[in-house]
Amino acid sequence: MYTPPLARLIEQLQLLPGVGPKTAQRLALHLIKRPDKEVKALAQALIEAKQQVGLCKVCFHLSAEPVCSICSNPNRDRTTVCVVADSRDTIALEKTREYRGLYHVLGGVISPMDGIGPEQLNIEALVRRITNKDIKEVILAISPSVEGETTTLYLNGLIKPFTKVTRIAFGLPMGGDLEYADEVTLARALEGRRELD
Repeated sequence: MYTPPLARLIEQLQLLPGVGPKTAQRLALHLIKRPDKEVKALAQALIEAKQQVGLCKVCFHLSAEPVCSICSNPNRDRTTVCVVADSRDTIALEKTREYRGLYHVLGGVISPMDGIGPEQLNIEALVRRITNKDIKEVILAISPSVEGETTTLYLNGLIKPFTKVTRIAFGLPMGGDLEYADEVTLARALEGRRELD
């Protein structure tokens, strides 16, 4: 149906998350129509990102430097560490501009079904970080899936002997209706309630 180079491009684009056959086809046809200069700039950006972006040696967040900009920022609160599953969560929390502490990226969640145990995650480094520093609070900001709950319970057991452990509240989104919320979301909303000022 497609000439081989175009078919290979479509096939490669389908490997991206959230890109199905139709989207891959649309993207490929769009790229083919773009000027060579734009396509080469995109290709170069992909190559440079792959070659230059790695993990921060302190928190395991994505970084082009050995230590990321968050860990190296002297204005961050060094007594608080927020534990997240991956860098997307760090980015989402940073967009809120509410949290001023440090992060620790696990690199996933415990999922025995997928062959991911604690040893495949950055948990050992987290425990070392907490026991060797003046950390006063560890915030667990892991999604409330079955795997996320397993990971949260496991981390709580490991960290609690060393410092205070808290968890972000989960609940209803702004504008959401109670009648459409599932039971777990409603239960989390009740657990995360707080006194009004």
